[in-house]
Amino acid sequence: MSVPDDLVYSSDHEWARVEDGLVRIGITDYAQDALGDVVFVQVPTMGAEVKAGDRVSEIESTKSVSDIYAPISGVIVEVNTDLAEEPQRVNDDPYGDGWLCVMRPADLSELDSLLDAAAYQAIIDG
Repeated sequence: MSVPDDLVYSSDHEWARVEDGLVRIGITDYAQDALGDVVFVQVPTMGAEVKAGDRVSEIESTKSVSDIYAPISGVIVEVNTDLAEEPQRVNDDPYGDGWLCVMRPADLSELDSLLDAAAYQAIIDG
């Protein structure tokens, strides 16, 4: 499983990357692998104001349906509408074309409470 060093992670298997003061969010390689073939992605709602831990999306696969949670608080300012037509992007490129949304964080310091790559790797290794 790929766990890039330049990201931070939630224990719920979401990743976050800071880009020019905004935060891009998706699910991890581990999560997409556990889900199996993704067949539907409910993209987050543009403009929604969310708190860390709020449900922002749902991903349906051939195995199950999983809720996706905001790893930080903020406002959703961009969504990956391509996932509606090509949900398999989550499987093919979870850290690239398979991203879910971009948030304007309420407080960037919330990222400090997330896991670095080594800590996240320890969780998925059990």
